[in-house]
Amino acid sequence: MAIALLSAIVFVVWRRLDPDDKINWADLAAVAIAASVAIATVVTWARRPRLSAGPLSQADAAAAADTLAELVRQQWQAEARHRSLDDPEPIAVSWQFSSNETVMSHPRLITAQTDFTFTGHSGDIAALARDFQNLTHRRLVITGGPGMGKTTLAIQLLLHLLATRTGHQLADGSEIVPVPVLLPVSGWNPHAHPRLQQWLADRLVQDYPALKAPQLGPDVATALVTRGYILPILDGLDEIGEQARATVITALNASLATGDQLILTSRTTEFATAVTTAGRPLNAAAVITPVQLSPQTSAAYLRACLPAIPSNAWRNVLTAIETRALAGLTEMTATPYGLWLIRAVYADSGTDPTPLTGPLGNTTTTLRVHLLDELIPSLIKTRPPSTESGDHFLPRHQLDPATTRRYLTYLARCFPPATTRDIAWWRIAGTTPNANQLVKRTFGLAGGVIGGLVGGLLAFPMIIVLEGPLGSFDAPLSGLLLGGLVTAILSWLSTNAWPSNIPGHADLRRRGRVFLLLRAVSLKLPFGLLVGFVFGFLVGLGTMFPITLLLAIRVAEEGDELFVLRFALEIALSGGVSAGFRVGLPCGIVLGLARGLMIWAEQPAPTSFSTPTSSWRSDRTLTLLRTLLFGLAGGLPGSIVIGLAIWDFVESDFWFWLLLWGTFGLTFGLLGGLAGLISGSHHAWLACTIVTGRLALTRQLPWRIMNFLDDAHRLGLLRAVGPIYQFRHATLHDHLATSSPTGPATEPAALQPDAQAQSGSPPPVRDPIRPAIEEHRKTTQS
Repeated sequence: MAIALLSAIVFVVWRRLDPDDKINWADLAAVAIAASVAIATVVTWARRPRLSAGPLSQADAAAAADTLAELVRQQWQAEARHRSLDDPEPIAVSWQFSSNETVMSHPRLITAQTDFTFTGHSGDIAALARDFQNLTHRRLVITGGPGMGKTTLAIQLLLHLLATRTGHQLADGSEIVPVPVLLPVSGWNPHAHPRLQQWLADRLVQDYPALKAPQLGPDVATALVTRGYILPILDGLDEIGEQARATVITALNASLATGDQLILTSRTTEFATAVTTAGRPLNAAAVITPVQLSPQTSAAYLRACLPAIPSNAWRNVLTAIETRALAGLTEMTATPYGLWLIRAVYADSGTDPTPLTGPLGNTTTTLRVHLLDELIPSLIKTRPPSTESGDHFLPRHQLDPATTRRYLTYLARCFPPATTRDIAWWRIAGTTPNANQLVKRTFGLAGGVIGGLVGGLLAFPMIIVLEGPLGSFDAPLSGLLLGGLVTAILSWLSTNAWPSNIPGHADLRRRGRVFLLLRAVSLKLPFGLLVGFVFGFLVGLGTMFPITLLLAIRVAEEGDELFVLRFALEIALSGGVSAGFRVGLPCGIVLGLARGLMIWAEQPAPTSFSTPTSSWRSDRTLTLLRTLLFGLAGGLPGSIVIGLAIWDFVESDFWFWLLLWGTFGLTFGLLGGLAGLISGSHHAWLACTIVTGRLALTRQLPWRIMNFLDDAHRLGLLRAVGPIYQFRHATLHDHLATSSPTGPATEPAALQPDAQAQSGSPPPVRDPIRPAIEEHRKTTQS
């Protein structure tokens, strides 16, 4: 094809060559530059390094696993600090084999040791990790009641296993060293991914984009999963529906082979029910349960959080805990989460703990509601905002307790506990009623404004050229209305289902990726030059042929129709080739650079893992980059074509030509940018921005939603698992979901009178717990 195109160009140039004509040095330079660039890029493309399409080698797989292990370590070390797991020391929760033998396989499948006992405590995580590694298939189910530290133990095991990675030998002498990866089980739909390995491969790429880096090789995530390099830690089986839990148990048994390892967390009752419904336990998995904290252990932990010589009020609290004097306080401090609530509300904030030894401490439910109500203001008081880059665990902005509670309550209801525990920022738009129509109307309006501006800008220079500066303004007005209407309709039709889009990825960091950028550009530059030349050639041919044909008909004699046609075709071909080089060179370079830059940006760096903030920024960067490149790709070629076309009309007035050239470039750039916004399959950032803006007007969410979520995470109200947030504990999620945005928790729906259920809009239910709290406050104040 290249030889045929070159032959056609030489033929046209030779046919049009006249020894008496002066050499057009500009055209000659354009041809020379275009040819040089084309030859260089074609050679580069032909010599490009090709990625192997074969299976990943064992050495490459091990290297990729090491890269993933480092990313997981960085991610969960930071999250462990956010959760204060080691501040001042881990709570020593004791663990033991479950006494319910119906939820476990036969002992010989779990371990070959007849006298094996899985005992230990969270303060000695090394011993628990050794017990796990001594299991025959290294499969473990961590069960327990609410707030007993199941997820905390899973994180501790993850960090310890990463720090002491040990593997098992293969037949060829190589060693498989698995990487523990913690994922919420709520993200797995066994109907969409029947096998665990299928979902793991997809989820790993989502949470750790580095696995898509070309340096690591092709399809790394699938290779790591299928070869046993991944130890999945599935958190929160109890957080999905009852039937879904049994489906997950069945799918796990069908997916796990002999060498596959697993750690699963779940509440005790929910796991037992799931096993009963599934008809069989999780194959070869040990099931452990926690022992409630003793009063001495609880008091010892609180002492470690207090000064060496605590106040008299705290001495009374510690004595009440150790002597079991108050039933509510004793039960509350028997769980790690209850201890953390007391610490966060009273110890860390410096609040007088005297209420704990009063009437408030008699009832567990009253005390729990009180602590959850006071948690948000206490954390905001304890952790003042900081803009220092080193303060990773302090909020960036000053938050108001009432406003923070209102926003979190809205999120708790948008993501109801009965449906999901995951707060994904890109799902906020989808949880809002009529979100799709809101996005369509908003973007249709924006497209109409841009289209109207483009229509007016395109029509205004034409009346100046054709009618003079004082010409009629009917053309710009008509162009504004027509352009606005057309683009509004097209924009409205093109924004369907944006609220359900998932985030894309774009990484503009250049460190260590310059060669990849040059390679991507060099691969796409030949294609861009070819497209640019064809575009310019067709524009020149389509413009020159009608004009030269009309001129030849006027001057030709009768009977010379063949001559006229031949003459017009030669002139048109000559003009097409000239336009192909003059237009194709800049257009091709722009198109090649734009396409190469997009491909490079979508390739993640081998050091990137996904967090909620990073996924938000990546999708925003992808959208803005796509808009900018489409704008340049549309504006520059369009302005060049129009500028060359009108030069002959305004050659005597350079500044007027420059004004027209800039106007047309701006209009085509706006159209290209609008096309860039519409194109692609990732519009999560746009949809979320539009919907949260609407919710901010009604004071249900803040304008800058990600800044707020990040601050809530830094305060300890939320926790991060990959690119999603969750409430720090399911109890806090449940509490806010059943409370008013500014008041106490309401009575659960199951306890509301039947008469209220019969009305279309039930009135607020009086909280039966709140009067006791208010009475205690009045007593304390008096």
